[in-house]
Amino acid sequence: MSEFDPTQYVLDFEKVDQVLLTADELFDFLDEENLRRWRENRRIEFKSARVDRRTIAEYICMWANTSPEGGVLVIGVEDSGKITGCLALGQDKINEIEKVPHEFCPSAKTHVRQIRVHRDSDGESDIVIAMRVEYHKTRVIEASGGKVFVRKGDSKFELGSVAAIRELQIDKGEVSIELEPCGLEYPKEFQAEAVSRFAQAVIAKKDWRRDKTEAEVLELMHLGDIKNGTFVPNLACALLFAKDVRRLVPGCRIRFLRFEGTEESFGDNWNATKDVFIDGTVPELIQESERVISSQLRDFSRLGTGGKFYSSPEYPKEAWYEAIVNACVHRSFSNGSKNRPIFVKMFEDRLLVESPGSFPPFVSPENIYDVHHPRNPYLMDAMFYLEYVKQAHEGTRRMKAEMQKSELPPPEFREEVTANAQVVTTLRNMIQQRRVWIDSDVLSLVSAQLANSLSQEQKRCLNFCAEHGQISVSDAQRLTSRSWPSSKKLLESLVKMGVLRFERKGGGERDPKARYVLAGRA
Repeated sequence: MSEFDPTQYVLDFEKVDQVLLTADELFDFLDEENLRRWRENRRIEFKSARVDRRTIAEYICMWANTSPEGGVLVIGVEDSGKITGCLALGQDKINEIEKVPHEFCPSAKTHVRQIRVHRDSDGESDIVIAMRVEYHKTRVIEASGGKVFVRKGDSKFELGSVAAIRELQIDKGEVSIELEPCGLEYPKEFQAEAVSRFAQAVIAKKDWRRDKTEAEVLELMHLGDIKNGTFVPNLACALLFAKDVRRLVPGCRIRFLRFEGTEESFGDNWNATKDVFIDGTVPELIQESERVISSQLRDFSRLGTGGKFYSSPEYPKEAWYEAIVNACVHRSFSNGSKNRPIFVKMFEDRLLVESPGSFPPFVSPENIYDVHHPRNPYLMDAMFYLEYVKQAHEGTRRMKAEMQKSELPPPEFREEVTANAQVVTTLRNMIQQRRVWIDSDVLSLVSAQLANSLSQEQKRCLNFCAEHGQISVSDAQRLTSRSWPSSKKLLESLVKMGVLRFERKGGGERDPKARYVLAGRA
Protein backbone atom coordinates (compact mmCIF):
# COMPACT_ATOMS: atom_id res chain seq x y z
CA MET A 1 0.00 0.00 0.00
CA SER A 2 1.37 3.45 -0.88
CA GLU A 3 2.07 6.04 1.80
CA PHE A 4 -0.64 8.53 2.75
CA ASP A 5 -0.41 11.65 0.61
CA PRO A 6 -2.00 14.62 2.46
CA THR A 7 -1.90 16.79 -0.67
CA GLN A 8 -3.98 14.26 -2.58
CA TYR A 9 -6.39 14.02 0.36
CA VAL A 10 -6.95 17.79 0.36
CA LEU A 11 -7.60 17.81 -3.37
CA ASP A 12 -10.18 15.06 -3.04
CA PHE A 13 -11.72 16.79 -0.05
CA GLU A 14 -12.24 20.07 -1.89
CA LYS A 15 -14.63 18.33 -4.26
CA VAL A 16 -16.96 17.45 -1.41
CA ASP A 17 -19.98 19.67 -0.80
CA GLN A 18 -19.95 21.52 2.53
CA VAL A 19 -23.24 19.98 3.67
CA LEU A 20 -21.68 16.50 3.49
CA LEU A 21 -18.83 17.33 5.86
CA THR A 22 -18.71 16.45 9.55
CA ALA A 23 -17.97 19.12 12.16
CA ASP A 24 -14.45 17.70 12.57
CA GLU A 25 -13.82 17.99 8.82
CA LEU A 26 -15.15 21.55 8.75
CA PHE A 27 -12.73 22.51 11.54
CA ASP A 28 -9.72 20.61 10.19
CA PHE A 29 -10.00 22.02 6.68
CA LEU A 30 -11.09 25.52 7.60
CA ASP A 31 -8.88 27.98 5.70
CA GLU A 32 -9.50 31.27 3.90
CA GLU A 33 -10.48 29.62 0.62
CA ASN A 34 -13.06 27.34 2.21
CA LEU A 35 -14.23 30.11 4.54
CA ARG A 36 -15.15 32.17 1.48
CA ARG A 37 -16.92 29.19 -0.10
CA TRP A 38 -18.85 28.00 2.90
CA ARG A 39 -21.99 29.39 4.48
CA GLU A 40 -23.52 28.98 7.91
CA ASN A 41 -25.41 25.73 8.41
CA ARG A 42 -26.42 23.46 11.28
CA ARG A 43 -22.74 22.67 12.08
CA ILE A 44 -21.00 26.04 11.62
CA GLU A 45 -21.76 29.53 12.91
CA PHE A 46 -20.13 32.90 12.06
CA LYS A 47 -19.83 35.74 14.56
CA SER A 48 -18.37 39.24 14.34
CA ALA A 49 -15.30 40.02 16.45
CA ARG A 50 -17.58 42.51 18.27
CA VAL A 51 -19.46 39.64 19.90
CA ASP A 52 -19.24 39.69 23.71
CA ARG A 53 -17.69 36.85 25.70
CA ARG A 54 -20.92 35.72 27.34
CA THR A 55 -22.53 35.25 23.92
CA ILE A 56 -19.52 33.18 22.83
CA ALA A 57 -20.02 31.05 25.96
CA GLU A 58 -23.67 30.54 25.03
CA TYR A 59 -22.65 29.19 21.61
CA ILE A 60 -20.08 26.89 23.19
CA CYS A 61 -22.81 25.62 25.54
CA MET A 62 -25.15 25.22 22.57
CA TRP A 63 -22.75 23.12 20.53
CA ALA A 64 -21.82 20.97 23.55
CA ASN A 65 -25.52 20.13 24.02
CA THR A 66 -26.34 19.58 20.34
CA SER A 67 -26.20 16.00 19.12
CA PRO A 68 -24.77 14.18 17.37
CA GLU A 69 -21.45 16.02 16.97
CA GLY A 70 -21.56 19.63 18.21
CA GLY A 71 -20.24 22.23 15.78
CA VAL A 72 -17.83 25.01 14.85
CA LEU A 73 -17.90 28.71 15.85
CA VAL A 74 -15.87 31.14 13.71
CA ILE A 75 -15.24 34.61 15.18
CA GLY A 76 -14.24 37.41 12.84
CA VAL A 77 -16.80 36.75 10.10
CA GLU A 78 -20.11 38.61 9.77
CA ASP A 79 -23.43 36.77 9.40
CA SER A 80 -23.35 37.73 5.73
CA GLY A 81 -20.05 35.88 5.27
CA LYS A 82 -17.96 39.06 5.01
CA ILE A 83 -14.52 38.56 6.57
CA THR A 84 -13.71 41.40 9.00
CA GLY A 85 -11.08 39.70 11.17
CA CYS A 86 -10.09 40.05 14.82
CA LEU A 87 -6.76 41.96 14.86
CA ALA A 88 -8.48 45.31 15.40
CA LEU A 89 -9.46 44.07 18.88
CA GLY A 90 -5.86 44.00 20.06
CA GLN A 91 -3.98 41.05 21.53
CA ASP A 92 -5.48 41.34 25.02
CA LYS A 93 -9.05 41.03 23.69
CA ILE A 94 -8.03 38.15 21.43
CA ASN A 95 -6.56 36.37 24.44
CA GLU A 96 -9.79 36.94 26.37
CA ILE A 97 -11.84 35.41 23.55
CA GLU A 98 -9.60 32.35 23.39
CA LYS A 99 -9.94 31.86 27.17
CA VAL A 100 -13.78 31.87 27.08
CA PRO A 101 -14.08 28.04 26.92
CA HIS A 102 -11.91 27.61 30.01
CA GLU A 103 -13.48 30.40 32.04
CA PHE A 104 -17.16 30.04 31.14
CA CYS A 105 -17.63 26.41 29.95
CA PRO A 106 -14.75 24.36 31.38
CA SER A 107 -16.72 21.10 31.07
CA ALA A 108 -17.10 21.52 27.32
CA LYS A 109 -14.41 19.98 25.15
CA THR A 110 -13.30 22.85 22.90
CA HIS A 111 -10.41 23.18 20.44
CA VAL A 112 -9.29 26.69 19.42
CA ARG A 113 -7.08 27.82 16.56
CA GLN A 114 -6.33 30.96 14.56
CA ILE A 115 -6.69 31.07 10.78
CA ARG A 116 -4.87 33.56 8.54
CA VAL A 117 -7.23 35.51 6.26
CA HIS A 118 -7.48 38.77 4.33
CA ARG A 119 -10.10 41.34 5.25
CA ASP A 120 -12.75 41.99 2.63
CA SER A 121 -12.70 45.75 3.30
CA ASP A 122 -9.07 46.44 2.36
CA GLY A 123 -7.40 43.10 1.56
CA GLU A 124 -5.04 43.39 4.52
CA SER A 125 -3.84 40.34 6.44
CA ASP A 126 -5.85 39.40 9.52
CA ILE A 127 -6.98 36.41 11.57
CA VAL A 128 -10.23 34.71 12.53
CA ILE A 129 -10.66 32.49 15.60
CA ALA A 130 -12.21 29.05 15.10
CA MET A 131 -13.60 26.98 17.96
CA ARG A 132 -14.53 23.33 17.55
CA VAL A 133 -16.95 22.30 20.31
CA GLU A 134 -17.64 18.58 20.69
CA TYR A 135 -21.01 17.22 21.74
CA HIS A 136 -20.90 16.13 25.39
CA LYS A 137 -22.71 12.81 25.40
CA THR A 138 -23.11 12.31 29.13
CA ARG A 139 -23.57 15.76 30.67
CA VAL A 140 -25.69 18.87 30.11
CA ILE A 141 -23.35 21.85 29.72
CA GLU A 142 -24.42 25.16 31.26
CA ALA A 143 -23.43 28.69 30.29
CA SER A 144 -23.15 31.54 32.78
CA GLY A 145 -26.08 31.90 35.17
CA GLY A 146 -27.01 28.24 34.77
CA LYS A 147 -28.54 28.83 31.34
CA VAL A 148 -28.68 25.88 28.92
CA PHE A 149 -28.72 26.23 25.14
CA VAL A 150 -29.16 23.82 22.23
CA ARG A 151 -29.27 24.28 18.47
CA LYS A 152 -32.55 23.81 16.65
CA GLY A 153 -32.27 24.09 12.89
CA ASP A 154 -29.88 26.99 12.33
CA SER A 155 -30.63 28.89 15.54
CA LYS A 156 -29.48 28.98 19.18
CA PHE A 157 -32.35 28.04 21.48
CA GLU A 158 -32.47 28.39 25.27
CA LEU A 159 -34.07 25.62 27.31
CA GLY A 160 -36.01 27.93 29.57
CA SER A 161 -37.75 25.44 31.82
CA VAL A 162 -36.59 22.95 34.41
CA ALA A 163 -38.59 20.25 32.59
CA ALA A 164 -36.81 20.89 29.28
CA ILE A 165 -33.37 20.78 30.92
CA ARG A 166 -34.33 17.61 32.78
CA GLU A 167 -35.38 16.00 29.50
CA LEU A 168 -31.94 16.75 28.05
CA GLN A 169 -30.36 15.26 31.18
CA ILE A 170 -32.44 12.12 30.66
CA ASP A 171 -31.37 11.87 27.02
CA LYS A 172 -27.72 12.15 28.09
CA GLY A 173 -28.08 9.59 30.85
CA GLU A 174 -27.55 12.02 33.74
CA VAL A 175 -31.00 11.15 35.04
CA SER A 176 -32.57 7.69 34.71
CA ILE A 177 -36.25 8.21 33.98
CA GLU A 178 -36.96 4.48 34.04
CA LEU A 179 -36.11 4.39 37.78
CA GLU A 180 -38.57 7.13 38.72
CA PRO A 181 -41.72 6.04 40.64
CA CYS A 182 -44.57 5.65 38.17
CA GLY A 183 -47.42 6.48 40.55
CA LEU A 184 -49.40 3.29 39.88
CA GLU A 185 -50.65 1.14 42.74
CA TYR A 186 -49.04 -2.28 43.06
CA PRO A 187 -50.34 -4.95 42.59
CA LYS A 188 -53.80 -3.57 41.78
CA GLU A 189 -52.83 -1.81 38.54
CA PHE A 190 -50.42 -4.47 37.27
CA GLN A 191 -50.86 -7.73 35.35
CA ALA A 192 -50.47 -10.36 38.06
CA GLU A 193 -49.86 -13.29 35.70
CA ALA A 194 -47.16 -11.43 33.74
CA VAL A 195 -45.39 -10.40 36.95
CA SER A 196 -45.54 -13.97 38.26
CA ARG A 197 -44.04 -15.43 35.05
CA PHE A 198 -41.25 -12.86 35.15
CA ALA A 199 -40.42 -13.52 38.82
CA GLN A 200 -40.31 -17.28 38.23
CA ALA A 201 -38.04 -16.84 35.19
CA VAL A 202 -35.62 -14.63 37.13
CA ILE A 203 -35.50 -17.00 40.11
CA ALA A 204 -34.86 -19.96 37.80
CA LYS A 205 -32.14 -18.30 35.73
CA LYS A 206 -30.36 -16.73 38.71
CA ASP A 207 -30.83 -19.84 40.86
CA TRP A 208 -32.26 -17.79 43.70
CA ARG A 209 -34.10 -19.20 46.71
CA ARG A 210 -37.68 -20.08 45.89
CA ASP A 211 -39.04 -18.28 48.93
CA LYS A 212 -38.44 -14.80 47.48
CA THR A 213 -41.63 -12.82 46.99
CA GLU A 214 -42.49 -11.27 43.63
CA ALA A 215 -42.00 -7.80 45.10
CA GLU A 216 -38.53 -8.77 46.30
CA VAL A 217 -37.64 -10.02 42.84
CA LEU A 218 -38.89 -6.81 41.26
CA GLU A 219 -36.84 -4.74 43.69
CA LEU A 220 -33.69 -6.78 43.07
CA MET A 221 -34.23 -6.27 39.33
CA HIS A 222 -34.37 -2.48 39.89
CA LEU A 223 -38.04 -2.27 38.92
CA GLY A 224 -39.05 -0.47 42.09
CA ASP A 225 -38.39 -0.23 45.83
CA ILE A 226 -40.00 -1.74 48.91
CA LYS A 227 -40.77 1.10 51.32
CA ASN A 228 -42.38 0.40 54.70
CA GLY A 229 -43.45 -3.01 53.46
CA THR A 230 -45.11 -1.66 50.30
CA PHE A 231 -43.64 -2.12 46.83
CA VAL A 232 -43.38 1.18 44.89
CA PRO A 233 -43.03 0.40 41.15
CA ASN A 234 -41.01 2.59 38.80
CA LEU A 235 -41.55 3.47 35.14
CA ALA A 236 -39.61 0.44 33.86
CA CYS A 237 -41.93 -1.82 35.85
CA ALA A 238 -44.99 -0.09 34.41
CA LEU A 239 -43.67 -0.38 30.85
CA LEU A 240 -43.34 -4.13 31.40
CA PHE A 241 -46.44 -5.06 33.41
CA ALA A 242 -48.99 -2.22 33.83
CA LYS A 243 -52.60 -2.89 32.92
CA ASP A 244 -52.87 0.56 31.29
CA VAL A 245 -49.38 1.75 30.43
CA ARG A 246 -50.64 4.51 28.11
CA ARG A 247 -52.06 6.28 31.14
CA LEU A 248 -48.42 7.07 31.98
CA VAL A 249 -46.83 7.09 28.52
CA PRO A 250 -49.42 7.91 25.82
CA GLY A 251 -46.86 7.14 23.13
CA CYS A 252 -46.24 3.57 24.32
CA ARG A 253 -47.78 2.15 21.16
CA ILE A 254 -46.85 1.23 17.60
CA ARG A 255 -48.57 2.58 14.52
CA PHE A 256 -48.20 0.27 11.54
CA LEU A 257 -48.75 1.76 8.09
CA ARG A 258 -48.55 0.05 4.73
CA PHE A 259 -48.35 2.35 1.74
CA GLU A 260 -49.04 1.76 -1.92
CA GLY A 261 -45.92 2.46 -3.97
CA THR A 262 -42.59 3.75 -2.73
CA GLU A 263 -43.51 7.15 -1.27
CA GLU A 264 -45.85 8.46 1.41
CA SER A 265 -48.47 10.87 0.06
CA PHE A 266 -50.64 13.25 2.07
CA GLY A 267 -54.04 14.93 2.09
CA ASP A 268 -56.33 13.85 -0.72
CA ASN A 269 -53.55 11.61 -2.07
CA TRP A 270 -53.12 9.66 1.20
CA ASN A 271 -51.96 6.25 -0.01
CA ALA A 272 -51.99 4.06 3.12
CA THR A 273 -53.66 0.72 2.43
CA LYS A 274 -53.40 -0.44 6.06
CA ASP A 275 -53.31 1.65 9.23
CA VAL A 276 -53.20 -0.18 12.58
CA PHE A 277 -52.53 1.02 16.13
CA ILE A 278 -50.94 -1.53 18.47
CA ASP A 279 -51.27 -0.83 22.19
CA GLY A 280 -49.99 -2.48 25.36
CA THR A 281 -46.89 -2.98 27.46
CA VAL A 282 -43.52 -3.26 25.75
CA PRO A 283 -43.70 -7.10 25.61
CA GLU A 284 -47.26 -6.91 24.26
CA LEU A 285 -46.21 -4.38 21.60
CA ILE A 286 -43.53 -6.75 20.36
CA GLN A 287 -45.87 -9.76 20.33
CA GLU A 288 -48.70 -8.03 18.49
CA SER A 289 -46.47 -6.19 16.01
CA GLU A 290 -44.88 -9.54 15.17
CA ARG A 291 -48.33 -10.86 14.23
CA VAL A 292 -49.33 -7.76 12.24
CA ILE A 293 -46.09 -7.47 10.28
CA SER A 294 -45.96 -11.21 9.55
CA SER A 295 -49.45 -10.97 8.02
CA GLN A 296 -48.24 -8.26 5.62
CA LEU A 297 -45.06 -9.92 4.41
CA ARG A 298 -44.91 -12.21 1.40
CA ASP A 299 -42.71 -15.14 0.51
CA PHE A 300 -41.18 -15.20 -2.95
CA SER A 301 -39.88 -18.27 -4.73
CA ARG A 302 -36.75 -17.74 -6.72
CA LEU A 303 -35.32 -19.97 -9.41
CA GLY A 304 -31.93 -21.14 -8.17
CA THR A 305 -29.23 -23.37 -9.53
CA GLY A 306 -30.19 -26.71 -11.04
CA GLY A 307 -33.66 -25.47 -12.05
CA LYS A 308 -34.90 -25.65 -8.44
CA PHE A 309 -36.95 -23.05 -6.61
CA TYR A 310 -36.40 -21.86 -3.07
CA SER A 311 -38.59 -19.54 -1.02
CA SER A 312 -37.25 -16.26 0.29
CA PRO A 313 -39.17 -13.87 2.59
CA GLU A 314 -39.59 -10.26 1.63
CA TYR A 315 -37.38 -9.49 4.65
CA PRO A 316 -35.77 -12.03 7.00
CA LYS A 317 -37.70 -12.19 10.26
CA GLU A 318 -34.57 -11.91 12.39
CA ALA A 319 -33.88 -8.50 10.86
CA TRP A 320 -37.28 -6.83 11.13
CA TYR A 321 -38.07 -8.42 14.50
CA GLU A 322 -34.81 -7.10 15.96
CA ALA A 323 -35.60 -3.65 14.55
CA ILE A 324 -38.94 -3.67 16.40
CA VAL A 325 -37.35 -4.87 19.67
CA ASN A 326 -34.63 -2.22 19.44
CA ALA A 327 -37.21 0.50 18.84
CA CYS A 328 -39.23 -0.61 21.89
CA VAL A 329 -36.40 -0.96 24.40
CA HIS A 330 -34.03 1.82 23.25
CA ARG A 331 -36.59 4.55 22.53
CA SER A 332 -36.82 7.71 24.63
CA PHE A 333 -39.61 7.90 27.22
CA SER A 334 -38.74 11.42 28.36
CA ASN A 335 -41.30 14.23 28.45
CA GLY A 336 -40.61 15.38 24.91
CA SER A 337 -41.01 11.86 23.51
CA LYS A 338 -43.50 10.11 25.79
CA ASN A 339 -46.48 11.15 23.63
CA ARG A 340 -44.90 9.95 20.39
CA PRO A 341 -45.50 6.38 19.17
CA ILE A 342 -43.14 4.15 17.26
CA PHE A 343 -43.96 4.11 13.54
CA VAL A 344 -43.51 1.09 11.31
CA LYS A 345 -43.94 2.04 7.66
CA MET A 346 -43.98 -0.54 4.89
CA PHE A 347 -43.45 0.57 1.30
CA GLU A 348 -43.09 -1.47 -1.85
CA ASP A 349 -39.30 -1.26 -1.67
CA ARG A 350 -38.47 -0.81 2.03
CA LEU A 351 -39.55 -1.16 5.65
CA LEU A 352 -38.96 1.75 8.06
CA VAL A 353 -38.99 1.64 11.86
CA GLU A 354 -39.05 5.12 13.42
CA SER A 355 -38.20 5.27 17.14
CA PRO A 356 -38.65 8.46 19.24
CA GLY A 357 -35.47 10.07 20.56
CA SER A 358 -31.87 10.31 19.42
CA PHE A 359 -29.29 7.52 19.50
CA PRO A 360 -28.36 6.43 23.05
CA PRO A 361 -25.17 8.01 24.43
CA PHE A 362 -21.97 6.86 22.67
CA VAL A 363 -23.93 5.19 19.83
CA SER A 364 -23.84 6.48 16.25
CA PRO A 365 -24.55 5.06 12.77
CA GLU A 366 -20.80 4.57 12.36
CA ASN A 367 -20.25 2.44 15.48
CA ILE A 368 -23.68 0.85 15.95
CA TYR A 369 -22.34 -2.67 15.23
CA ASP A 370 -19.62 -2.34 17.86
CA VAL A 371 -21.01 -0.18 20.71
CA HIS A 372 -23.64 -1.44 23.15
CA HIS A 373 -25.07 1.27 25.41
CA PRO A 374 -28.81 0.86 26.13
CA ARG A 375 -30.79 3.97 26.97
CA ASN A 376 -33.05 1.98 29.33
CA PRO A 377 -30.73 -0.64 30.86
CA TYR A 378 -33.16 -1.95 33.50
CA LEU A 379 -35.96 -2.36 30.98
CA MET A 380 -33.44 -4.09 28.71
CA ASP A 381 -32.30 -6.35 31.54
CA ALA A 382 -35.86 -7.43 32.32
CA MET A 383 -36.51 -8.14 28.63
CA PHE A 384 -33.58 -10.56 28.72
CA TYR A 385 -35.30 -12.67 31.39
CA LEU A 386 -38.51 -12.50 29.36
CA GLU A 387 -36.41 -13.84 26.43
CA TYR A 388 -37.02 -10.93 24.07
CA VAL A 389 -33.37 -9.85 23.90
CA LYS A 390 -30.06 -11.67 24.25
CA GLN A 391 -27.98 -8.77 25.65
CA ALA A 392 -25.00 -10.26 23.86
CA HIS A 393 -24.08 -7.12 21.94
CA GLU A 394 -25.03 -8.87 18.71
CA GLY A 395 -28.54 -7.70 17.74
CA THR A 396 -27.58 -5.25 15.00
CA ARG A 397 -24.82 -7.55 13.75
CA ARG A 398 -27.36 -10.37 13.46
CA MET A 399 -29.65 -8.06 11.49
CA LYS A 400 -26.84 -7.30 9.06
CA ALA A 401 -25.87 -10.97 8.70
CA GLU A 402 -29.46 -12.09 8.04
CA MET A 403 -30.02 -9.38 5.43
CA GLN A 404 -26.83 -10.34 3.64
CA LYS A 405 -27.78 -14.03 3.82
CA SER A 406 -31.00 -13.13 2.01
CA GLU A 407 -28.98 -11.22 -0.62
CA LEU A 408 -30.44 -7.92 0.58
CA PRO A 409 -28.62 -4.68 1.46
CA PRO A 410 -27.48 -4.28 5.08
CA PRO A 411 -29.80 -2.35 7.41
CA GLU A 412 -29.43 1.42 7.44
CA PHE A 413 -29.46 3.45 10.66
CA ARG A 414 -29.80 7.21 10.80
CA GLU A 415 -30.80 9.89 13.28
CA GLU A 416 -33.13 12.63 12.12
CA VAL A 417 -32.02 15.68 14.09
CA THR A 418 -35.12 17.86 14.32
CA ALA A 419 -37.17 19.42 17.10
CA ASN A 420 -38.47 15.87 17.64
CA ALA A 421 -35.44 13.65 17.09
CA GLN A 422 -35.95 10.06 16.01
CA VAL A 423 -33.83 7.08 15.00
CA VAL A 424 -34.85 5.49 11.71
CA THR A 425 -33.95 1.90 10.77
CA THR A 426 -34.41 1.03 7.11
CA LEU A 427 -34.58 -2.45 5.57
CA ARG A 428 -34.60 -2.59 1.77
CA ASN A 429 -36.01 -5.49 -0.21
CA MET A 430 -34.40 -4.98 -3.65
CA ILE A 431 -37.77 -4.63 -5.37
CA GLN A 432 -36.24 -4.31 -8.84
CA GLN A 433 -34.54 -7.67 -8.48
CA ARG A 434 -37.59 -9.23 -6.83
CA ARG A 435 -39.84 -8.36 -9.74
CA VAL A 436 -38.20 -11.02 -11.88
CA TRP A 437 -38.92 -13.69 -9.27
CA ILE A 438 -42.10 -15.72 -9.38
CA ASP A 439 -44.41 -15.06 -6.48
CA SER A 440 -45.05 -18.13 -4.35
CA ASP A 441 -48.76 -17.74 -5.14
CA VAL A 442 -47.92 -18.16 -8.82
CA LEU A 443 -45.55 -21.03 -8.19
CA SER A 444 -48.44 -23.05 -6.78
CA LEU A 445 -50.02 -22.84 -10.26
CA VAL A 446 -46.87 -23.29 -12.32
CA SER A 447 -44.65 -26.34 -12.36
CA ALA A 448 -40.94 -25.82 -11.86
CA GLN A 449 -40.33 -27.14 -15.37
CA LEU A 450 -42.76 -24.66 -16.90
CA ALA A 451 -41.48 -21.81 -14.75
CA ASN A 452 -37.96 -22.57 -15.89
CA SER A 453 -39.05 -22.03 -19.48
CA LEU A 454 -40.66 -18.62 -18.86
CA SER A 455 -38.98 -15.51 -20.17
CA GLN A 456 -38.08 -12.69 -17.79
CA GLU A 457 -40.96 -10.62 -19.20
CA GLN A 458 -43.44 -13.46 -18.62
CA LYS A 459 -42.20 -13.84 -15.04
CA ARG A 460 -42.57 -10.12 -14.49
CA CYS A 461 -46.15 -10.13 -15.74
CA LEU A 462 -47.05 -13.12 -13.56
CA ASN A 463 -45.51 -11.51 -10.51
CA PHE A 464 -47.44 -8.29 -11.17
CA CYS A 465 -50.67 -10.24 -11.55
CA ALA A 466 -50.09 -12.13 -8.29
CA GLU A 467 -49.30 -8.89 -6.48
CA HIS A 468 -52.20 -6.83 -7.84
CA GLY A 469 -54.79 -9.53 -8.56
CA GLN A 470 -54.95 -8.73 -12.27
CA ILE A 471 -52.99 -7.34 -15.19
CA SER A 472 -54.07 -5.43 -18.31
CA VAL A 473 -52.33 -5.07 -21.65
CA SER A 474 -51.46 -1.50 -20.64
CA ASP A 475 -49.88 -2.81 -17.43
CA ALA A 476 -47.80 -5.25 -19.46
CA GLN A 477 -46.74 -2.39 -21.72
CA ARG A 478 -45.40 -0.43 -18.77
CA LEU A 479 -43.63 -3.48 -17.35
CA THR A 480 -41.93 -4.58 -20.56
CA SER A 481 -41.78 -1.42 -22.74
CA ARG A 482 -43.30 -3.46 -25.58
CA SER A 483 -45.90 -2.15 -28.02
CA TRP A 484 -49.60 -2.73 -27.24
CA PRO A 485 -49.98 -5.61 -29.79
CA SER A 486 -46.75 -7.22 -28.57
CA SER A 487 -47.82 -6.91 -24.92
CA LYS A 488 -51.19 -8.51 -25.70
CA LYS A 489 -49.40 -11.35 -27.47
CA LEU A 490 -47.20 -11.84 -24.40
CA LEU A 491 -50.24 -12.16 -22.12
CA GLU A 492 -52.01 -14.48 -24.55
CA SER A 493 -49.00 -16.77 -24.46
CA LEU A 494 -49.58 -17.16 -20.71
CA VAL A 495 -53.27 -17.87 -21.35
CA LYS A 496 -52.28 -20.70 -23.71
CA MET A 497 -50.05 -22.12 -20.98
CA GLY A 498 -53.09 -22.20 -18.68
CA VAL A 499 -51.55 -19.77 -16.20
CA LEU A 500 -53.71 -16.69 -16.94
CA ARG A 501 -57.40 -16.36 -17.75
CA PHE A 502 -58.78 -13.56 -19.94
CA GLU A 503 -61.82 -11.62 -18.71
CA ARG A 504 -63.56 -9.24 -21.12
CA LYS A 505 -65.52 -6.38 -19.55
CA GLY A 506 -66.59 -4.32 -22.56
CA GLY A 507 -66.28 -4.79 -26.29
CA GLY A 508 -63.86 -4.24 -29.14
CA GLU A 509 -60.30 -5.30 -29.77
CA ARG A 510 -58.88 -2.76 -27.32
CA ASP A 511 -61.31 -3.12 -24.47
CA PRO A 512 -59.88 -0.78 -21.77
CA LYS A 513 -61.61 -2.78 -19.02
CA ALA A 514 -60.36 -6.19 -20.13
CA ARG A 515 -58.14 -7.92 -17.60
CA TYR A 516 -56.06 -11.05 -17.20
CA VAL A 517 -56.21 -12.89 -13.87
CA LEU A 518 -54.50 -15.99 -12.49
CA ALA A 519 -56.26 -19.03 -13.87
CA GLY A 520 -56.59 -20.69 -10.46
CA ARG A 521 -58.22 -17.71 -8.75
CA ALA A 522 -61.91 -16.90 -8.62
